[in-house]
Amino acid sequence: MSYQNIIAEARGAVGWIQLNRPEALNALSNALVSEVGQAIEQFQADDNIGAMVITGNAKAFAAGADIKDMEGQEFIDLFLADFPYNRRDGWDSLNTARKPIIAAVAGFALGGGCEMAMACDFILAADTAKFGQPEINIGTMPGAGGTQRLTKAIGKAKAMEMCLTGRMMDAEEAERAGLVSRIIPADQLEEEALKVAGKIAKLSRPTVYMIKEAVNVAFETSLQEGLRFERRAFASTFATADQKEGMKAFVEKRKPEFKNR
Repeated sequence: MSYQNIIAEARGAVGWIQLNRPEALNALSNALVSEVGQAIEQFQADDNIGAMVITGNAKAFAAGADIKDMEGQEFIDLFLADFPYNRRDGWDSLNTARKPIIAAVAGFALGGGCEMAMACDFILAADTAKFGQPEINIGTMPGAGGTQRLTKAIGKAKAMEMCLTGRMMDAEEAERAGLVSRIIPADQLEEEALKVAGKIAKLSRPTVYMIKEAVNVAFETSLQEGLRFERRAFASTFATADQKEGMKAFVEKRKPEFKNR
């Protein structure tokens, strides 16, 4: 499939999605978000792909929404369209993908860019990364998860300050606060993201799906309900051929050959 605003390609078992509007610091236009969703759906349907990476360039992951797309909008337009969640091939695809999606962030991840990174399953940050929700500076507020995911990730105090002041957080603070999983030298980010995604892609896909679902449940339910869900999911892995192969390979001191069954 041909895209105008992103680069999407299979790199082994990894679906690689690169935001590609460098002239606009990868600002999230409607067209770009739609193409990201289409690429996610394409890789989700491809049995050869086990994980995905979304990235930008050295200067910016994405420096926010494209204000030119939004400036003339009125309340009723956004409300009736349920913006930005109205497009099945856009944000919703990112939120509902079963295969793990890693955000590889270098440079600016601001506004919608920060929200897109947070919507991924985890963030690998270059040492040049900067995160922020600066919408307050243009008279509006986060609208794609910025007040919700950021608060769950780093706590009320930091999220409140960032959303109310527009202050940016560098990679070191983001790691300390729990927003990103690791910091990686900028010149190694692409290689490491592919390595991590490739490792996930080689593992048992049914179990990967179960783990992703179970971790996400932890953010949406009580501890007791989460533990109950986890126990059921754990037990269900014993109905898979991959669990049998994995444990047999461990006992036999060899690498397992998972069949995603």
